[in-house]
Amino acid sequence: MSPADWLPFLTELAVRADELALRWFRAAGLRVVEKPDLSPVTEADQAIEAMARALLRERHPGLGVLGEEEGEAAGTAAARLIIDPIDGTRNFVRGIPVFATLLGIETGGEVVAGVVSAPALGARWHAARGSGAFRDGRRIRVSRIESLERALLFHGNLGPGEAGPPSGIAGLIARVERTRGFGDFYQHMLVAEGAGEIALDPVMHPWDIAALQVIVEEAGGRATSLSGERSIYASSLMTSNGPLHDRALTLLGPPTRD
Repeated sequence: MSPADWLPFLTELAVRADELALRWFRAAGLRVVEKPDLSPVTEADQAIEAMARALLRERHPGLGVLGEEEGEAAGTAAARLIIDPIDGTRNFVRGIPVFATLLGIETGGEVVAGVVSAPALGARWHAARGSGAFRDGRRIRVSRIESLERALLFHGNLGPGEAGPPSGIAGLIARVERTRGFGDFYQHMLVAEGAGEIALDPVMHPWDIAALQVIVEEAGGRATSLSGERSIYASSLMTSNGPLHDRALTLLGPPTRD
């Protein structure tokens, strides 16, 4: 299959995931459990991943899968689905509408297609290698800003939770024009859309990164770890419009964990 051939399947998964997520979003009595790493998981996370695995067995039984909630299951095919059923679970639990299902297809070690679906925002992004990146059917591109002094920097948590911000973030903040604290998937999609130039996540997993990487890159941007490694397994993520990437990495300095 070509990269674009995976998009109808990923979109069907996204539609079903949206329905499940909205059924539980802001619902009374939502069950929330704390995982060993102290992150929350809800019945919505579990239901979405279970749905995706069931549909995968029906439509593409040879495909492997890597998911946040149920881990890895090997397949007979060269490709596999990578899923984060709800990225931004803390937002979801607190009734904040910035959450999404992240879906990617990895083949030969490369993420070739991805969908990010944020139903409470009414937004869905997708990309396939060589076919560009889109939001709700509209082509998107990163910005052309080449000066840090004109750049908008997105970041997540600046407090001590979730391992805290990158150690060198103060130096980068001092150079850019503005900052906004969106965090999670949304900041990286804003970079892909050209609404900002740099987005930082110091602690990430493959299911957090896979769909974001292909969308940002197909929009013309860059996606690496905080040490500059282009890999969904590198445990951190910085996306940018491209021209500012290396300068931002230099200002952040060597990562304390990556």
